[in-house]
Amino acid sequence: MKPSHSEEAPFTARDLLLYLITVVSWSGSWYALKVNTGYAVAPPVSTCWRFLLASALMFMIVVISKGPLKFGWRAHRAFALMGVFIFSTNFIFFYYASTLLVSGLLAVVFSLASVVNLAIGALRGELAGPRRWFGAALGAVGIVLLYWPALKEGGAGTLGLFLCLGGTLSFCIGNQISQSMKTYAVPVMSASAWGMAYGALWSAVLSAGAGFPFVYDTAPAYTGSLLYLVLVSTVLAFWAYLNLIKSIGAGRAAYATVMFPVFALLLSTVLEGYVWTSLAVFGVLLALTGNVFVLRSARRRGAEVPTPVV
Repeated sequence: MKPSHSEEAPFTARDLLLYLITVVSWSGSWYALKVNTGYAVAPPVSTCWRFLLASALMFMIVVISKGPLKFGWRAHRAFALMGVFIFSTNFIFFYYASTLLVSGLLAVVFSLASVVNLAIGALRGELAGPRRWFGAALGAVGIVLLYWPALKEGGAGTLGLFLCLGGTLSFCIGNQISQSMKTYAVPVMSASAWGMAYGALWSAVLSAGAGFPFVYDTAPAYTGSLLYLVLVSTVLAFWAYLNLIKSIGAGRAAYATVMFPVFALLLSTVLEGYVWTSLAVFGVLLALTGNVFVLRSARRRGAEVPTPVV
């Protein structure tokens, strides 16, 4: 499939600014998530607070922009499933993983969502070219090398990796569901507002079922990290990314998912004392190279590219 004109056009200053906003916002979100976890609020409860606030803001944006909010029950069924997988379960997995790993390592695993989507597509009978599978293999090897010291020792590091994989898988399942929104002609912002609301509700159900108290920690760092996750990571970055897609196409916009793990790991190096080894460097390079292979192949074939929400 021949790329559209918008995908071939050179970047404008506005495009670069949108890229910068997206990458910086998502790079910092992993550290903010880790900070937000270090308090006496259970991860499902923090997830509930995050998307309760985010959904309220998204609804306001939809109303101000005069977007639609009324949809049929089939659309709401998809909204609810998006809420469960993208705006709740996904983040709960990563919240727990952040208690075991430095935040940058979470970002590297999540950046391979395109690889996980490829595997899900194969299970559904969707064919993919050898370049995409080669990229998937590189990504998998890179993750193994990056986490090899933890895998050898077992324990917390290994558990953290599997939690990250669980969160990424949950996101990808939700992303597959979100593609059905095209059937109902639902604008992305409207779908996201409803999805976040259902995600907050599902997080509340999980919290109540687990017996977690609905508390709020008034510590400045908890409030600050929560506001960053709501205002910057969810609303601002999502707005910038969607506008970037409109300007340069989903294929090129998706390369933001290759850049933010690098900056997230640099933040971990400075703020969390992450120590780089030659194996870690090689693993990150392989993982990100594999992601590039998958994204480039998907772009050439006109395949769907996942829209990340971090």
